[in-house]
Amino acid sequence: MTEPKNPRLETGAEARSMAETLIRTVRYGALAVLDPQSGHPVTSRVGCAPDMDGTLFFPASGLSVHTKSLAADPRCSLLIGEPGKGDPLAHPRLSLLARAARVEKDSAGHARLRRRYLARHPKAEIYLDLPDFFFYRLECERAFLNGGFGKAYDLTAADMFLKPGELLDELARVEDGIVAHMNGDHAEAVGLYATVLGKAEPGNWRIVSIDPHGLDLAADQRVIRLNFAAPLTSAAELRPVLVQMAKEAREKLAD
Repeated sequence: MTEPKNPRLETGAEARSMAETLIRTVRYGALAVLDPQSGHPVTSRVGCAPDMDGTLFFPASGLSVHTKSLAADPRCSLLIGEPGKGDPLAHPRLSLLARAARVEKDSAGHARLRRRYLARHPKAEIYLDLPDFFFYRLECERAFLNGGFGKAYDLTAADMFLKPGELLDELARVEDGIVAHMNGDHAEAVGLYATVLGKAEPGNWRIVSIDPHGLDLAADQRVIRLNFAAPLTSAAELRPVLVQMAKEAREKLAD
């Protein structure tokens, strides 16, 4: 008997780029956990943000159903990807299979996660520091990408996330200062990044996060992704790259 053909396509650069964009522009996702009493999946909407390496994380109260479920069984899945105009099923979405790990508030990376999350969800500041709220990192094992009709892919963690290393550590140390400097002193350039290079509608655009592959900008409920012409190899390259991007945007605007 002939085995059915695998409907998944070979994972290549297009699929990896699509997954990266979904991960880097995420604000919300549908989190599925396992109910400890019945074993049935239970789904909740959570606010999300990506860490420097792309790992997704979300805050949750100890009173929530999904937090109690994750304490009993950390296995979960997260669906990300927002529908746009037209048929919602024609827009890309990514389903990550993961285990959730709680981030303690006195841990080394907590301050970075807090800053990155508030950059996308500023209103969360009213509850984020409450004693029963903690961040949960999704230690992803694999994912399914649906890029629209006829575009299904299997992805591994290596397809989606950056490897830990000196570059990520360097960028994590300077990211806060550079983001604040660009948004405060070079708001005009940031707006050009979004509207000229990113072809986004005008708005109060600001940089919310940076990583070796690009930067993310937000305005109101919108988040867009701009990739660098080439991945960074050192944190020292970031400022010249941002200057060049501003120059390119102004030249395009003048044409």
